[in-house]
Amino acid sequence: MKRVRTKICGITRRQDVQAAADAGADALGFVFYKPSPRAVSVAAARELVDATPAFVTTVGLFVNPQPHEVRDVLATVPLDLLQFHGDESAEFCQQFGRPWIKAIRVQHGEQIVEAFDLYPEASGLLVDAYDPALFGGSGKTFDWSLIPDLRPLPLILAGGLNSANVAAAIRLTRPWAVDVSGGVEASKGIKDAGRINEFLTEVQRVNETD
Repeated sequence: MKRVRTKICGITRRQDVQAAADAGADALGFVFYKPSPRAVSVAAARELVDATPAFVTTVGLFVNPQPHEVRDVLATVPLDLLQFHGDESAEFCQQFGRPWIKAIRVQHGEQIVEAFDLYPEASGLLVDAYDPALFGGSGKTFDWSLIPDLRPLPLILAGGLNSANVAAAIRLTRPWAVDVSGGVEASKGIKDAGRINEFLTEVQRVNETD
């Protein structure tokens, strides 16, 4: 089995950047969606990205933004990767000159197959739990058996993951990466270094034994 990567999303504090990097996270996510309790300003994101060590990927999360909103962020924040978590088209996602991933909120298995077809230029497809009121960050899992074995793109598993279930989730779904936010928090937007370490330890354990 290939090594499963880990992204810690919803980073808002410098100490959480360091805690995630020290624990071995491959990527950090910064939320540019104002209704989110984990949203960061452009200025704050620039400081956090500047504090991110080499070889840790920085990801900007957007939900149905206007093009100028993405460009305004990129003018100040040197993000490595974009993540679109709304109803954006492939053409929209493609226009910013950055690698990007598309997130979908899964209600049925055909949705995942369709998304692979709709977003062939994406660097990955992130599958998350559906909540009618939220664009991610719900803390809910979904039926992982809906994920197809045939995957034209790297698959990133999100939704309700924590140190207690991530090993089982990886063994069942065999994702390219896992994405966690609430599962490593003390409160919304405030990460807990101990929980980050526990989560990364579980991912690493599966990587070493499977």
